[in-house]
Amino acid sequence: MRVAVAGGGPGGLFFATLIRRADPSIEVTVFERNRADDTFGFGVVFSDRTLAGIHEADPVLREALDAHGRHWQDIEVRLKGERIHCGGNGMAAIVRRTLLTLLQARARDVGAELRFSTEVTLDDLGGYDLVVAADGTGSQIRERLAADLGVEVETATAKFIWFGTDYMFDGLTFVYERGPHGAFAVHGYPISEDMSTFIVETDEASWRRAGLDEFDVTSPPGASDLKSKAYLEKLFAGQIDGRRLLTNNSRWGNFRTRRTRTWHTLTPRPVALLGDAVHTAHFSVGSGTKMAMEDAVELARALVNHPGDIPAALTAYQEAAQPSVRRIQESARPSLAWWEHFGRYHDHFEPWQFAYHFLSRSITDERLARRAPDFIAASHAGWVAAYGAEPLRTPFENAGWSAPGRLVGVATAADGTPTAVRGAPALVLSADRIPGPWGAVVRAPDTEAGLPQVFGRLAELPASSGLVLAAVHGGTPLTRTLVCEQARMRERIPALLIDPEPDTDRAVTTVLSGRADLMGAAE
Repeated sequence: MRVAVAGGGPGGLFFATLIRRADPSIEVTVFERNRADDTFGFGVVFSDRTLAGIHEADPVLREALDAHGRHWQDIEVRLKGERIHCGGNGMAAIVRRTLLTLLQARARDVGAELRFSTEVTLDDLGGYDLVVAADGTGSQIRERLAADLGVEVETATAKFIWFGTDYMFDGLTFVYERGPHGAFAVHGYPISEDMSTFIVETDEASWRRAGLDEFDVTSPPGASDLKSKAYLEKLFAGQIDGRRLLTNNSRWGNFRTRRTRTWHTLTPRPVALLGDAVHTAHFSVGSGTKMAMEDAVELARALVNHPGDIPAALTAYQEAAQPSVRRIQESARPSLAWWEHFGRYHDHFEPWQFAYHFLSRSITDERLARRAPDFIAASHAGWVAAYGAEPLRTPFENAGWSAPGRLVGVATAADGTPTAVRGAPALVLSADRIPGPWGAVVRAPDTEAGLPQVFGRLAELPASSGLVLAAVHGGTPLTRTLVCEQARMRERIPALLIDPEPDTDRAVTTVLSGRADLMGAAE
């Protein structure tokens, strides 16, 4: 059996190693368009909790991280002069070039052939029994097959740019600064003894006001945006002790989330896709490198378990690998949405609540407490200091109506439309203005494309007399949350988030984070 791997990144190299180890009779050739020592970006980071399957398949990554990586437990959030720590988040990072060098050596040791400075298309690989497309987000093989694979791409509104720095962060650190043109944020983490990764995000309006839209992103790879480098060095000088930012093809982009229905094909020849070529998830929740290496594990296992039956092996690969990726992408969308709106959160929250809002964007209070009890205790203490009671026991009062706590029962019509908030007296809910204290029923859209229309309705509500709150229902968990935040942070209308499957843990998380003022349990 002859296998061609298009792409010499971590996923492609790890697959070559695994399949050669499992069956040395399989001939494997890796084709990489760049030179052996070329790499874009700076470091890759892995969560301790996610590496078991990779380490079990082959120890190369564990050995690389042990010998050359940096490890930490705390996440640090810096804003408005405060530094807040959240423990229990074991992670490790390594210089991408170092990892590639070690993976190349490992693949060679087990007999894989590596050909660098060699770009291949599907037509060039007709003599192989299987083609593995591991050629990254710009995969030419995927584009050739895209019509049959069911590829969907969503482009984020936030802008990001990737630097390194000779300032040493202690661990994963998030830094927020509001400069003269808008809010900017950094994801920083150490990757070696003398270098850290430094990823900057901002919204498009701030990016344009700062004049950072002048660099020609269509120029060939390699050239870096030096104007942005100078601007960001100055903006974050106080956070990195005046140290330098380091460039490597550093230019602004918008993150693109790729979902693909089918990860393989048999025509015009057998092809399996892995890693960024077939899926992406925002870097704030997962490592693309980790996901690519996990794909490699599953593809190699499927081929070994179905010797001589490539169609069955490719079907088994997809069935095994897709569920994990889908879960990561599901958690990545709320996280990515958070980064699209972080300037609002920076301005609206005190540091303790901002940090809690940020770190609970994809996890609940109870789960976060198991990892970081001190952080959760401090967050609850911040709420009690501000409001005098624990979140769900804090009374709510507005426009002549009150509730003794923040978790309330909601009566609904036969079609599920909220009609009243239980209480003494009950608060009538209506889509239209009514006399006396009332709550405006607002249905969240089923997709984010419908948000502008709903936001327009919210903008008309503040003039309504007797309005107590906006009762938000329907839609998805993400759109419900975004509508609630628009109501309370932009329109200054208290928000009641009605959850079809409420529980105390989610209610605490929602209220303590400031995503809504109350949580409603639909009856």
